[in-house]
Amino acid sequence: MPAPIRPLSRSRPASPASPSALAAPVRGRLHRDAQSIAFSVAGAAHGHPVVVLHGGPGSGSQAGILRLFDLTRMRVVLVDQRGAGASAPRGGTRHNDTARLIDDLEAVRAQLGIARWGVVGGSWGAALALAYAGTHPARVTGVVLRGLFLTSRREVRRLFTTSRTRAPREWRRLYAAAGCSQPDRLLSCCARRLQPGAGAARQRAVALAWHAYENAILASPNPRRSPADAIRSHKTVARLIDKYRIQAHYLRHDCWLGERRVLALARRAAQAGVPLFAAHGMHDPVCPAANVTRLARAVPAAAIEHVSAGHLASDPALARSIARAVAAMFAAAPLARPGPSRTS
Repeated sequence: MPAPIRPLSRSRPASPASPSALAAPVRGRLHRDAQSIAFSVAGAAHGHPVVVLHGGPGSGSQAGILRLFDLTRMRVVLVDQRGAGASAPRGGTRHNDTARLIDDLEAVRAQLGIARWGVVGGSWGAALALAYAGTHPARVTGVVLRGLFLTSRREVRRLFTTSRTRAPREWRRLYAAAGCSQPDRLLSCCARRLQPGAGAARQRAVALAWHAYENAILASPNPRRSPADAIRSHKTVARLIDKYRIQAHYLRHDCWLGERRVLALARRAAQAGVPLFAAHGMHDPVCPAANVTRLARAVPAAAIEHVSAGHLASDPALARSIARAVAAMFAAAPLARPGPSRTS
């Protein structure tokens, strides 16, 4: 029988300060393997350190996530993973895999003089959070997850094949742009068309079609915004190409993890005493709610909350759940003693 699923206590979180009411985030860079890893630090210098891991893979950090944290009591680190966001080279897949991302996090932690920190991640970032915590449990004070992605082939197949019934028109557009002849080869076709040597027109067509398909599945666009507005919010079409090139690179390799390894690393973290919390939308169209049931079976001590929501962190119910969990796990903890740090 699966372990009982227990929600986190519903005590109210401390009222977070508005990011605009505090000092602007301090930006820094880490240089490794001919890569420039961008990160930023916001909040209280003596606050409980927390690192936030973005999804995608390839999406880059979003400053809006800071709304979920009490920045008067926490020191929040946003890291752009290799090739994503402000990291460079943008869209690069060379020297870009999960083991290196984990090593990057350790290097950022050491560069900032942080002994231990909390880890927060959503979707792909949730899988990476478990991988990091299981690899370096002594460096982690707790893990908060949203919309857990287990990096299984089942989930990838669902995204590129079975989910097409949710957005048939957008799926057909992506299938055509990728020049694919077999539905089960769609991811491989997209990956090939997004390579730098594939030609700008082909890259653009696949990136725009993938973006439209993703938004249609997630039902994420603001109805008052046009598709052109949604694209402008990603800065340029070039950024979409970079994002989906990295995403295809990771998904084709099962993110160098796979479900069994993600759950094994979660179990290892828990056995080392790292508390785990996972909030998951019951209507998540990308990562099935069964994912956290699998996590609960593997890690009976994990606190799980099923939320009447979808996949995105912008969903109000999910945002409230994550804010409560972050406040309970990190804001109430003793404030950290800062160590020496360097941001560049």
